[in-house]
Amino acid sequence: MNHQALRNIIRMRSLAGVIAVSLLCFSQVFGIPPRPEAIEFQALEYTPPRAADFRRMLSDGTIVYVAESHEFPLVNVSITFKGGNSLDPAATPGLASVMARMVREGGAGDMNPAMFDEKLDFLATEMSVSSGNTFTTARMNSLSGNFDESLKLFVTMLRNPAFDKQRLEVVKARLLESLKQRNDNASSILAREWKAMLYGRKHFEASQPTALSVEAISREQLQAIQEQIIQPGNMIVAVSGDFAVEEMLEKLTKAFNGWERGAVAPDPTMPEAVLVPGLYHIQKEIPQGKVVLGKRGIVRDDPDAIPLLLLNEILGAGGFTSRLMQKVRSNEGLAYSVRSILSRRVNYPGAFQATFESKNPTVALASKIVLGEIVLIRQQPVTDEEIEVAKQGLIETFPRQFESKPTTLQVFVNDEWTNRPKDYWRTFREKVRTVTKDDLLRVAKKHLDPSQMAILVVGDWEAIAPGDLEGRATMKEFFDGEVKHLPLRDPLTLEPLPLD
Repeated sequence: MNHQALRNIIRMRSLAGVIAVSLLCFSQVFGIPPRPEAIEFQALEYTPPRAADFRRMLSDGTIVYVAESHEFPLVNVSITFKGGNSLDPAATPGLASVMARMVREGGAGDMNPAMFDEKLDFLATEMSVSSGNTFTTARMNSLSGNFDESLKLFVTMLRNPAFDKQRLEVVKARLLESLKQRNDNASSILAREWKAMLYGRKHFEASQPTALSVEAISREQLQAIQEQIIQPGNMIVAVSGDFAVEEMLEKLTKAFNGWERGAVAPDPTMPEAVLVPGLYHIQKEIPQGKVVLGKRGIVRDDPDAIPLLLLNEILGAGGFTSRLMQKVRSNEGLAYSVRSILSRRVNYPGAFQATFESKNPTVALASKIVLGEIVLIRQQPVTDEEIEVAKQGLIETFPRQFESKPTTLQVFVNDEWTNRPKDYWRTFREKVRTVTKDDLLRVAKKHLDPSQMAILVVGDWEAIAPGDLEGRATMKEFFDGEVKHLPLRDPLTLEPLPLD
């Protein structure tokens, strides 16, 4: 090694020493820990907004939630109407959904669909209408510079939908094509039949259109349900974006002027069906069985709602930290995805369910493990680590409820429609913190009784029933080996097909 190279090495080492000493001094002065795991983060301080700070009322009694946001020259309008599939006539399931689609796609006022779409494209304005089980929502997003013209078109669309006859035939044809395919996917069969078992095939939660009911939909039916749902007496408005609040309220008052107020839509009907525990199967020759098991659950405002929410996080809703994911996927490799779901309803109990898919020979073993974890969580308290992880998951993700102005206002709109307690969001995290392991054990024993659950399997029974090659489980281990084979239903008529 020559002298020049040696001098360069000495200089580099000296420089590295100086840098190391400088960083040490810097970290000491500014309190930076020497290693990443020693970093301490301050507690998250977040206060949720209050609905009252955004709530206004127009002169005609319409409730409006408004939030200014001047980051972008955009305005978002969302109008939530009470009623959706819950108002479908018994003979025409899906009518509200078709109505919502046709309000947007069927033209407005004296404009045919093409003319209306062209106007929206010219203004760079987006509009949509969708219908769910209990609410129908109309949304508009426009530039603040042409908001006035966009709002006029939006209200015209809602007040005077054209329900173009040709477009209606196109919508019905597309819907009929989708009906033809609803037995192609085993997951859709599973969801359809599970809802029928939970709520009854005639309840709106489970009722589905047939080819005859779709073909019978008329403009007159669409107009009747549109007039019932889409009207000022049955709506709450949310507006966020680039505007001044008082000016926006004046514009909305003018836009809604003369629009007749009707009655508020009725609450959804209670399901009359009772889930009968047992093992059920629908034959479909596929390599993986689709499985759901569970029971009716609780209403949204049940006193046990928060403890049960935490318990569900630990059991199967918490992703890779949940017991079901660890046992069924990580430890045994029996399913790519497995989870538990706690669905709550406002007016009647929802459902608790666990769902997964597994190779036919391992369906029994995966089912046995899932039920075993449900039994175990009712017998033994969860660990300190499990309850802490679940609590932190709910608490630290809590601000996502209010991550933007539109989502914040939608929370308030939903709360107003469903009469959620006014202090719910302010007290939620503290209620989560105070839940104990004894609370979780109590709600598990009360709400997760396996003897009240049903198991529904869609798949090839001949390959599923014997179980795995190692003999760890067979389908005879459930409900004393009794299984009820349900018929697959014709995709267009929903009439039962003959069992093989």
